[in-house]
Amino acid sequence: MNIFEEVESEVRSYCRSFPALFARGEGCRLYDQDNVAYLDFFAGAGALNYGHNPPAMKKRLLEYIEGNGITHGLDMATVAKGRFLQKFRDTILQPRNMHYKVQFPGPTGTNAVESALKLARKVTGREKILFFTQAFHGMTLGSLSISGNMFKREGAGLPLTNTICMPYDGYFGEEIDTIEYIDRMLESTGSGVDLPAAAIVETIQAEGGLNSASRQWLEGLQALCRKYDMLLIVDDIQAGCGRAGTFFSFENMNLEPDVVCLSKSISGYGLPMALCLIRPDLDIWEPGEHNGTFRGNNLAFITATEALHHWESGAFSADILRKGRLAEQRLRELEESFPELIDGVRGRGLLLGIVLRDKDMGSQLSKSCFQSRLLIETSGADSDVLKLLPPLIIDDESLEKGLDIIEDRVSAMAGNVLV
Repeated sequence: MNIFEEVESEVRSYCRSFPALFARGEGCRLYDQDNVAYLDFFAGAGALNYGHNPPAMKKRLLEYIEGNGITHGLDMATVAKGRFLQKFRDTILQPRNMHYKVQFPGPTGTNAVESALKLARKVTGREKILFFTQAFHGMTLGSLSISGNMFKREGAGLPLTNTICMPYDGYFGEEIDTIEYIDRMLESTGSGVDLPAAAIVETIQAEGGLNSASRQWLEGLQALCRKYDMLLIVDDIQAGCGRAGTFFSFENMNLEPDVVCLSKSISGYGLPMALCLIRPDLDIWEPGEHNGTFRGNNLAFITATEALHHWESGAFSADILRKGRLAEQRLRELEESFPELIDGVRGRGLLLGIVLRDKDMGSQLSKSCFQSRLLIETSGADSDVLKLLPPLIIDDESLEKGLDIIEDRVSAMAGNVLV
């Protein structure tokens, strides 16, 4: 492990939380160089919803490489991209009666967000972007300007401007309707708030503490956007691709976002890929006005196309929701057993977490779980939420085993607290 300390930058992070030398991955498990198995409730920070090396995707990928398929294509037309677009339209968009143009920005989530912000400003002629407390949208400067985390914002090294922060659903408590507050600030000529080009929102704030907005609040936000001629951008980078139970986290709500950002698990295999779904009348880009060298990752198109087979019927979604209910029930039982440590359960689908009363406890609990061969990270500005992010394909036995480890480590921690 010395090579990483000697050569790699101090900015490295996850290797400090999970100090093992990993060699291979399969399904919902990682294996270190000594073939010790670790159960994975981290899933590449949400980039591995279908697990490590899913067999069908690996088979298609190897066949494509063996056949000398195009790897790097910029935005040129390729067979691999064409097949993905066809499958995405037929399997995802048309069954949901959704009408979007697909833009491929650079292959990361923050690239998708940056392109959405640029387009919103281009469409409306306004400069400001409305974002929400506890939000996280990426680490490039535009994305950081609409993120709430102070530690990450300070890393920018310069003022982050042209944005307006407003309170997320429940930020002031359940009794305060923050939509009414935002509406008053936007309509008042004395509030000092300029009309924004767009509002960007996560339906579940995955990095911000697993705060989940209600359907009523999200529909109210959409109404505000329509009232003030703002674009509604939904960042579904972590909560989408099935993580919340349905392909999009906002399904079964009366929402029609103007732009949807996707990345992380859209490739299905952990390969870099991102896209923006744009309402057709808003697609006013000039050719090449937003680009990126690696926006044509054809290897990702191959695995992404195969991943969409999971969504040809409702069975996969139903199984995610079933496992989500199972996990949520176990976490609520844990909350009841250890109220001195746990202050609530948050999230939807298989994007769940327990809120810890002591903000120092999250990192301690994550470390303790890792020592028991379970990878699990924390969430929230103070890392006070233990965040469950298992692959969606996880079997019931492995899910229960991971929950058992969490229960055991919480119990041990409770014993230390009580002593």
